[in-house]
Amino acid sequence: MNYKYLFGPVPSRRLGMSLGVDLVPFKTCTYNCIYCECGKTTHLTTDRKEYVPLKEVIAELKDYLDQKPALDFITFSGSGEPTLYSGIGKITDFLKTEYPNYKICLLTNGSLFHLKDLRKEVRSVDLIIPSLDAVSDTAFRKINRPSPQLNPQNIIEGLVSLRKEYPGQIWLEIFIVPGLNNTESELKALKEAIEKIQPDKVQLNTLDRPGTEDWVTPASQKELETIVSYLGTDKVEIIAKFQPGKKVAAYNKDIADTILRTIKRRPCTVQDLSEILGLHINELNKYIHTLIETERIETERKERGTFFRAKT
Repeated sequence: MNYKYLFGPVPSRRLGMSLGVDLVPFKTCTYNCIYCECGKTTHLTTDRKEYVPLKEVIAELKDYLDQKPALDFITFSGSGEPTLYSGIGKITDFLKTEYPNYKICLLTNGSLFHLKDLRKEVRSVDLIIPSLDAVSDTAFRKINRPSPQLNPQNIIEGLVSLRKEYPGQIWLEIFIVPGLNNTESELKALKEAIEKIQPDKVQLNTLDRPGTEDWVTPASQKELETIVSYLGTDKVEIIAKFQPGKKVAAYNKDIADTILRTIKRRPCTVQDLSEILGLHINELNKYIHTLIETERIETERKERGTFFRAKT
């Protein structure tokens, strides 16, 4: 079967071998984050609905999982916000009933947990990894550029409610953007929010390839270590990648070589490469990260987005 809604399995630093499930059209999201490696949001919304046919997603999962693949997680993720999908609870129930041996992860920006129905729908997920990049309204709107209906206080309250009602693991991810959310006042507010939410882990991340805006810069390892010390809890860890990804399990050299051959002919965006090679953007990004780190490709910002070209 040629899968439309499944991708991978993708080797993940945090999740091992993860089968991705993409439930919303490309760049349908509640945020338009300045650091998003998938590009600018084209459909900014908070409307939850069945963006793709539920029956087709379940049919693809059944076809794939009946083959009994070795997976560490089935992960709701992709190039948009998965909690916008109104059928996420039905898919979770299907997986837990028919394939209970597989663990489920939800990668989310955490913006919609103020909705009681959503919190109920994801109760049986094994692991939720939500984001919280800023607490002040100013930093929140500069970094996440959210749908106008959203505000950081409601988001934090939603995460607090999730913690009270949800029995699984919560790993809270904070994406550090130097100059915006690493100031003393912003970090103090984040620390207070973490104490309210009580996640099982706090994971610090930063830019490791061009984001949506070219002025966004990465935090250094030292800067992240300083933030870990400031937050002052053993729950905090740095997940930002400072080592080449070619050592990651299941790195496919043939795919990397195909990407290089393609962009030697003409520069491409990640969306161009996805259409040409028939690979999901999340899977492609794994190889692009490594090709940048090993200095085999370079980037160029143009009106249509970030283009990748082979270094000569």
